[in-house]
Amino acid sequence: MNRILLNCDMGESFGAWQMGDDAHAMPLVDQANLACGFHAGDPLTIQRSVTLAVSHGVSIGAHPSYPDLQGFGRRHMTCTAAEVSALLLYQLGALDGFCRVAGTQLAYVKPHGALYNDLLSSDELLSAVLHACAAFRPGLPLMLLARGDNQRERQLADEAGVPLLLEAFADRAYLADGRLAPRTQAGAVHDDSAQILAQALAIAQGQPFAAIDGTPLQLRADSLCVHGDHPQALALLRRLRALLDARHGA
Repeated sequence: MNRILLNCDMGESFGAWQMGDDAHAMPLVDQANLACGFHAGDPLTIQRSVTLAVSHGVSIGAHPSYPDLQGFGRRHMTCTAAEVSALLLYQLGALDGFCRVAGTQLAYVKPHGALYNDLLSSDELLSAVLHACAAFRPGLPLMLLARGDNQRERQLADEAGVPLLLEAFADRAYLADGRLAPRTQAGAVHDDSAQILAQALAIAQGQPFAAIDGTPLQLRADSLCVHGDHPQALALLRRLRALLDARHGA
């Protein structure tokens, strides 16, 4: 029985604006996707988030985005492949600096928001991100959306020499083709905790669950995500941690 990991988007406060309850959520997860300053995360927040992750033995992933603080990185931007590669390296370097000071290093890269979704349809942008990961550090994994067999993503990642981590979402609705339902669509973010937990367990067990139109969907994922800005994030993480630990006999 493969053990699915639990990850959460964190470090998304900015100045006086507070997002999430990272102090209580961090001990519950295996992987923390930390904002790098372009959609959230001022320098002090990044530093504190790294320190918090290290204190709980949590793997640190970079969560880079388009330069879109006002839109929280969830607005699509027209960027060339060269621009995407450069903005990725810029953000990885910022987070990695704090990691080095704390005696650790980046464990993986998970793009955020609109950039994450744009990689699903653009080979050019995905290749740019993959090559940035490879250039930053050989063997640095990239985390992407699990859907189908991910043959396209695997092929491009193999060509770039980048390991892939595939994730699925507990708190988001899916389209029938395995993409996330757009946040502009009603019901795109689950608010029923029972539904979220049922979907998470189905994914962890490799069982089908319902897409937003009722179509059965089955995903194979390495990690399960709960968004840090979900209103029930902390309660969901507590329940999921207990359920996953019980499943694996922890």
